[in-house]
Amino acid sequence: MKMLDKITSLFSRRQKIFLLVVTGVICGLGGLFLYLLRAHTYIADDPAACVNCHIMTPYYATWSHSSHGRDATCNDCHVPHQNLAMKYGFKAMDGLKHVAYFVTHSEHQAIMAEEMSAEVIMDNCIRCHTQLNQEFVKTGRMGYMEQMREGGKVCWDCHRNVPHGGMNSLSSTPGAEGVTPLPPSPVPQWLQNLMGD
Repeated sequence: MKMLDKITSLFSRRQKIFLLVVTGVICGLGGLFLYLLRAHTYIADDPAACVNCHIMTPYYATWSHSSHGRDATCNDCHVPHQNLAMKYGFKAMDGLKHVAYFVTHSEHQAIMAEEMSAEVIMDNCIRCHTQLNQEFVKTGRMGYMEQMREGGKVCWDCHRNVPHGGMNSLSSTPGAEGVTPLPPSPVPQWLQNLMGD
């Protein structure tokens, strides 16, 4: 308790109130930012969370009409499954990277997996299709990094259209908005009405 008394005695009453107000504003704006980003939706494995970013609409639409749409969520393929720490750590890091790309307008028209994501995706292909890859067609014994070192093929070299149906650009799935669960606007109706007048 003596340490707390020493710290509080360093600031005057006016400084304490100012620090309290500044902390409240920062926390409030941070909470609003997380709400507007729909950060809470990314904790679960609901694929509809991916279309919080409209750039993902065609990817969601093609996935939902593929064979993977019946049996796998986005996270089944796109995040590691070794343990919860790796899963949520990867989701957080990858999500922040996507936010940075979006905010700086540096996202590509046709999204391609970067090396770290590609490794996770291929490991998950092998994880789900182990029996097929190792017993029947005798492939899939090497992970992504081994394939890169050896100059071999990765799963999507042959299976280019799985599960996103040959995505070449964002315009390759016209009408995707009609089949995807686009999130409602976070702007309250009264504010939308005010802006529309």
